[in-house]
Amino acid sequence: MLDIETFDNVRGGNSVYKALAHPLAAEKLALLAAQLREARHLAVFDPDGIFAPLRALAPDFPVAGLYVDNTLALGTDRAGYRTQPLTDLPQAGADMVLIAAFDAQRLVARLRAILPASTTIISLDAVRLPDAMLTNRRRYLDPLNFATNFVLFRDDDHLATRLITANYWSGYGATSVKFWLRLYDGDGVIRAEFEQPIPPGAASITLDSQAVRAAHQLGPFTGQLFIHAIGVAGHDVVKYALDTYATDGSGSLSCTHDANAWPSERFAGLPAPRPDEQVILWVQNSHAVTIPSGAISLDRMGAEQPAPIDEPIPPFATRAIDVATLLPGLHWPAQTELRAGRHLVRPRYEVVRNQRTRIAHINVERADLAPDPSIKTLSPLLGRGFLLPFPILPRRDFSTIGLPTPMAHRQDTLPLRLDIFAPDGTLVTRHPLGLLARDHAVAVDLDTVLPPDMLHDGGHGELVYDFSQGGDADGWLHGLFRYERRDQSHAAETSFGAHIFNTLMTWKNEPQSYAGPPPGLSTRLFLDLGTKEQESFAVLIYPASAPWHPQSDTTLILHDKTGNIVAEMPVHIPCSGSRMVAPHQIFAPDALKSAEDGYVLIRDTTCRLFGYHGKRRRDGAFSLDHMFGF
Repeated sequence: MLDIETFDNVRGGNSVYKALAHPLAAEKLALLAAQLREARHLAVFDPDGIFAPLRALAPDFPVAGLYVDNTLALGTDRAGYRTQPLTDLPQAGADMVLIAAFDAQRLVARLRAILPASTTIISLDAVRLPDAMLTNRRRYLDPLNFATNFVLFRDDDHLATRLITANYWSGYGATSVKFWLRLYDGDGVIRAEFEQPIPPGAASITLDSQAVRAAHQLGPFTGQLFIHAIGVAGHDVVKYALDTYATDGSGSLSCTHDANAWPSERFAGLPAPRPDEQVILWVQNSHAVTIPSGAISLDRMGAEQPAPIDEPIPPFATRAIDVATLLPGLHWPAQTELRAGRHLVRPRYEVVRNQRTRIAHINVERADLAPDPSIKTLSPLLGRGFLLPFPILPRRDFSTIGLPTPMAHRQDTLPLRLDIFAPDGTLVTRHPLGLLARDHAVAVDLDTVLPPDMLHDGGHGELVYDFSQGGDADGWLHGLFRYERRDQSHAAETSFGAHIFNTLMTWKNEPQSYAGPPPGLSTRLFLDLGTKEQESFAVLIYPASAPWHPQSDTTLILHDKTGNIVAEMPVHIPCSGSRMVAPHQIFAPDALKSAEDGYVLIRDTTCRLFGYHGKRRRDGAFSLDHMFGF
């Protein structure tokens, strides 16, 4: 496993990791390692604890001694080296010293005063990105300097991809944003590198694989696109929706959420295939170091018998892994766990059935969570507590299936109930799921829970904790939700996790807020307009853990591609209710024409809505995934 710190829910993201893993920094690290290998006696001064991730992400170089100035850190192990006091460094006989720190001018001056003049002193400033790529040049490790992400980018004569987002940084004061982009093919070879200026204001942003392929005269590719947003404010994460659509007439269509820029030890929520399906996991190396053979593996969730991927994966390369090859005989609704060793950001998987393909993502499995007994005794003021809302698409045309997915290393039980609501917020039924084990294979088909004549026009469900049969909970409740047209022509699936919704009282960091402390009681969701062939839609859900406003006060704000507001439309959703909205049905044709290539901002300052978005075509193809906000 890579010895790196990436993200945790207390401190957020680790800028050191991104500073070392950035593709341009990785190239400079290779040059630095070559220089360090020329030393006769190399010492490393590690004032900020950067040595371990540096060791993991840089090419190998010999180290004769590791030194620290923090007396509390003396004698500790860092990447296999015992730390020594900095006061011993002048007597160590080092002809070269590496300061494992950025913005190290003062540290260089401090060591220069105690070391012989012949000693070469180098710092990690040697691997800095160019100043033109920095948002804050005064503090290199400012998170805004590393607003980056990866994209599964594909244009292979069968499928193409289109990334859609908006310049949401402008709402936080950013005035001049641009993207630096690098495209890697399946072997990790750089196929294109370019910049894209982003229009000022809340403009829409589109990156289409067909346009990139044509502009750079490329052949077919399946790889990853690295995005670095420069000049941003407010958010250090590049959020996007990604459509994958057929170009060969097969009718395939799917959408996924952003890739989550942080590598994880494990991921979960990867379904096993049905007997008539193929499930392909797209393994994309997120670093400039090779993934060793056997370093990542698949396991049936809860089996603790991982099957290794017995091939090395080169830097930034992409590999298609057939789940059935590693786990033969495992079928839906069993699920698998990816032990990724922090080599990958959130991967995608592809389900192939009836000559059509759909893409979805798996989720970060938390290593830092343990069962929390206090969840069993939440204050009654928090009502039903944690809720995981998901759409029930109109049952006359679609089947809806839910699969609870363990999403933490120590999540051994899932004590659950399914609450189902009509669009007007009426509770239709409560269906106990019992105490599910970590290795369960229980998928709930709503056709087995509801009579055929109910929810013809859809509604929504909520997974909630139910301790009537015992069990434990940690608040990281997740599920995978699969939707299929009843004629078996098309399918989509999505996954997400639970929160406490719309309560004035708080518990720890719930109800979660994107900005500021809890409670999160407002909504800002992004919905792109799609195209004439692929119109967008969204299912908006108003989940409430406890009674809140009787109805939402929601506004759909139509923007053109430059970010100017074209039209607004009020929408009211009953508490615990839901509503499907489609911009092409809500807004007037003239407004839609003016807003071509734009988007809809779904805004509510009175409650937190949860949304799922997708595209649909006249031939019945559709896609679905959860929405993103900012």
